[in-house]
Amino acid sequence: MLRTAAAYAWRILVVGVVVQAAFAVLGQFHRIAVAVFLGLVVTAVLRPVAGLLARVMPRSLAVVVAFVAGIVVVLGGLALVGETVAEQRTGLEREFVSGVDRIERQLEEPPFRLDPGALDDIQSRIGRLLSSHRSTVISTALSGAGRLLEVLTVLALALFCSVFFIHSGDRQWRWFCDQLPAAARDRVTVAGGAAWRTFTGYTHGILLVAATNAVLVGIALILLGVPLAVPLALLEFFAAFIPLIGSPIALAVAAVVALASKGALTAAVVVLLIVVIGQIEGHLLHPIVMSWAVRLHPVVVALSVVGGAVAAGVVGAVVAVPLVAVTWAVHQALRRRSGDAAET
Repeated sequence: MLRTAAAYAWRILVVGVVVQAAFAVLGQFHRIAVAVFLGLVVTAVLRPVAGLLARVMPRSLAVVVAFVAGIVVVLGGLALVGETVAEQRTGLEREFVSGVDRIERQLEEPPFRLDPGALDDIQSRIGRLLSSHRSTVISTALSGAGRLLEVLTVLALALFCSVFFIHSGDRQWRWFCDQLPAAARDRVTVAGGAAWRTFTGYTHGILLVAATNAVLVGIALILLGVPLAVPLALLEFFAAFIPLIGSPIALAVAAVVALASKGALTAAVVVLLIVVIGQIEGHLLHPIVMSWAVRLHPVVVALSVVGGAVAAGVVGAVVAVPLVAVTWAVHQALRRRSGDAAET
């Protein structure tokens, strides 16, 4: 038994070293890796649309139409959010001021009995802190502008890659396989097919889950009269790309907005909504929608998200689950191929 444990132990150590080396390499080229990942996501979403359009028009024109339509949808959603915020700005300022005053009065009453001057003292301290660290705040803002430039560069590279992936990704993959030794081509082809099927299935599934969550949250917030319902629903849509923890974080933001604008009762209802949406997502949407594409236990999903977040922050949390799912799908496909080869 000790010999068996030792054999497994050194294998685990080797896998750990390989994973650490992979993360180290990706850390040096993380912007390129993120751009390629986003390009693959865009490809998984728009390639079926381009395929349908290619039946009635040339392939290049179909890619352009699908691409432009996708950009119009995204920009239209952002414009809708901006218009909503602009229309509600005056009312929001008034509601938030009255909401903050109401929260202060509630904190001064039992059981909190907060000193009435405590909050004013906190506000003055924050003001003095910002004044004394003005240079730090300005440098942080400038670094944020640099970050914005990096984000725009990554997005531009992702869109550039996705155009060619959509147009001729299959030919690019065949060219890559042709460069490999003949003995490895079949295995790489099988692994690549399994990886792409799993990745596209995960992308389509998570989009459906995110859209369902966003619609449910948007309807609930509109019925409750919470301001910024559309932007908060959009936040829920993007947060759903981080399984298990993204939706609660987005709904926590909605609860804070509800507390400041509508009071504790509405905020409590939003908190209850967090529980309900979590149950629907965890026990209905993910098992039904994702099981055909990503066959991972919820514990594996949770560990993947946490591990990805520790290794690479928010990007790691988003990428972790599809990466683990693709790795598992490749392993299963190669094992089936080896079994079929052994039988013949």
